[in-house]
Amino acid sequence: MVIAIKFIDCFSGIGGFRSGLEKAGGFECIGYCEIDRYAAAAYRAMYDTEGEVYYDDVSKIDTAEMPDFDLLTGGFPCQSFAGCGLRKGFDDPRGALFFELARIIRDKRPAAFLLENVRGLLVHNQGETFKKILITLSELGYIVEWRLLYI
Repeated sequence: MVIAIKFIDCFSGIGGFRSGLEKAGGFECIGYCEIDRYAAAAYRAMYDTEGEVYYDDVSKIDTAEMPDFDLLTGGFPCQSFAGCGLRKGFDDPRGALFFELARIIRDKRPAAFLLENVRGLLVHNQGETFKKILITLSELGYIVEWRLLYI
């Protein structure tokens, strides 16, 4: 009997995390969240989402009604941290969506989470924004590791 790691794909876009996890094997997507209707439509066209829960707005997820899962993935909006943006960080509603992921992690207590963003997040506000993210996740009781990947 093969046991799959169940995951929820937040800020799913067209499925970057999902593609990688499915290719790796041993993962089962049980739900996804994407506010952009075109990206959500592409996601549904690319993946068999039958029986999965769908959320259109991460800030409206009622965690009491969410199914249990082992892994949360999320590429939260980068416009607030990227060098080409206005760099408003958490003062931008999109940047503050990180705290919605933290809320879900706090309430659902998955075994792990995998988050991604742009390189600019590391230096935004002289590194204070990234420090806040690391502290927030650590205060939830998780051991947090991070990597900067160059491709």
